[in-house]
Amino acid sequence: MRAISVLARREVVRYFRQPSRLVGSLAQPLLFWLFLGAGFSGSFRSADGGPGYTEFLYPGILLMMLLFAAVYSTITLIEDRTAGFLQGVLVAPVSRLGVVLGKLIGGTAIATFQATVFLLVAPAAGIALTGQLAATLIPLFLLVGMGFTAFGFVIAWSSESVSGYHAVMSVVMIPMWMLSGALFPMESSSPWLAAVTALNPVRYAMVVVRKACYESVPDLMRDPDFVLSLAVTAAWLILTTAAAVYVASRRPKA
Repeated sequence: MRAISVLARREVVRYFRQPSRLVGSLAQPLLFWLFLGAGFSGSFRSADGGPGYTEFLYPGILLMMLLFAAVYSTITLIEDRTAGFLQGVLVAPVSRLGVVLGKLIGGTAIATFQATVFLLVAPAAGIALTGQLAATLIPLFLLVGMGFTAFGFVIAWSSESVSGYHAVMSVVMIPMWMLSGALFPMESSSPWLAAVTALNPVRYAMVVVRKACYESVPDLMRDPDFVLSLAVTAAWLILTTAAAVYVASRRPKA
């Protein structure tokens, strides 16, 4: 537990000691939401009088911030290996599970912090910012964030360089996010696209976050789409964490 705490705290401290990373990670999604929302607001029309595009897009940007912060927090794994810190940790009397959990908890804390800060602009999107909203979303941020931090860990462990990691994750994460229903409703998509999105774990995370922005916990627990998506998200967390422990049990590249 001490090793887990130290590694997790190290990730968080390193994040807050990099002001450019802190500002950039918060400002980029905000600008993306403002520009894209303003640009498409005139073209997006809800047939049933539902939310405008700026409001529709907000949960998608919230998820984007959470996912990308979680995944890219594991870049430090490559940096630590290059600097020799990781090798020192691996030869210490610390279990590989402890190493994995320390990294995952640290990355998840960073991602949850960023997504929670972005909640402050929810009223600008037309979503009421209440204590109930925060109390519902933050545990979901932790669940989604840890699952994708573990996913990033698996990729980072096998990556030889930061540039290679960026290349792989850009090809993987951006399409996964775009096909999650974050940018446009998936209900009216073509059959082949619907089949692809049904296999996309980010799609289920998107359902969880979007529904939690509008429904109370009792209503969510009665919503079959939410319950299914929550179960898939939990299964994704278990699968990726197990994969992270498995790859960490192997000898890392020098």
